[in-house]
Amino acid sequence: MTSVAIGPADQLDPRLLEHRRELTGYCYRMLGSSFDAEDAVQETMVRAWRGLADFEGRSALRSWLYRIATNVCLDQLSGRQRRALPMDLAGSPFPPVQASLAGRRPATAWIEPVLDRQVLPEDGDPAEQAVARESIRLAFVAALQHLPPRQRAVLILREVLRWKADEVAELLDTTVASVNSALQRARATLSAAGGAPAPRPLDADDRELLARYVDAFERYDIDAFVKLLHEDATQHMPPFEMWLKGRDDIGAWMLGPGAACRGSVVVPMSANGTPAFAQYKPREGGGRAPWALHVLEVDGGRIAHISSFLDLDNDLFQTLGLPTLVD
Repeated sequence: MTSVAIGPADQLDPRLLEHRRELTGYCYRMLGSSFDAEDAVQETMVRAWRGLADFEGRSALRSWLYRIATNVCLDQLSGRQRRALPMDLAGSPFPPVQASLAGRRPATAWIEPVLDRQVLPEDGDPAEQAVARESIRLAFVAALQHLPPRQRAVLILREVLRWKADEVAELLDTTVASVNSALQRARATLSAAGGAPAPRPLDADDRELLARYVDAFERYDIDAFVKLLHEDATQHMPPFEMWLKGRDDIGAWMLGPGAACRGSVVVPMSANGTPAFAQYKPREGGGRAPWALHVLEVDGGRIAHISSFLDLDNDLFQTLGLPTLVD
């Protein structure tokens, strides 16, 4: 029998800790929420501790933990509405005016961002890393939410994690034929909802573009900023339902309702497999407080989309492990 000690987080057996990041990535793809993913992994560890006596080494520890994590995610998803992004819900863009902020939904309605360092492997085969990166992109995670939970699990395990059909069948207590059927249906639904991920690495020109983006934003030179955007670039700002289309409207928003962001600083990082920036906005009394995590999509040498996740309830940056105050 394999012996695994499960206790407080700082006392976990190293063999469990080495699976924590990949389990968090799996649960994030299933749930569309970094907060829910962390909660699901913690519950997985608790269930593993409680069921350790029944484990008896019948399967590899990794497979056993994935079975538990899958059941935890299926429990969490039972009866829930799917998470989405604002552009999925509103067919037409909003005007760049204050009144467009009238519609707001709770955090549980939206896809949430996740930092690459929380869910992606630190090393390994470059091709597998590329697939892992693309499989946490916001558009792909949002498309996954269109799948019924068990189909979602099948597709992630087969297409992203490269499990064999018989391994997935054993994990889900079903047949290989059922797994193959579920995968076929999931592929069709995913194709209609946004398609499968395709690796798109950044090149030197893209990195130069991002440096100019940071410079223009921190100087709040909106003329220079909008020149870096596609003419039909889009932006949305969960938890608000609004979304904007066109660099002119994005620029008008930044000079209008968004002008309070003047004087912000941004910290470059990677989130959802793409470039991202944590924005800290000036606050009364000095210093800068968390305001938004901006996740960017780069295409054809321009910024094509900006997902601005606003930290209005002061918990997003904490969940992501980001500083909550900068000078």
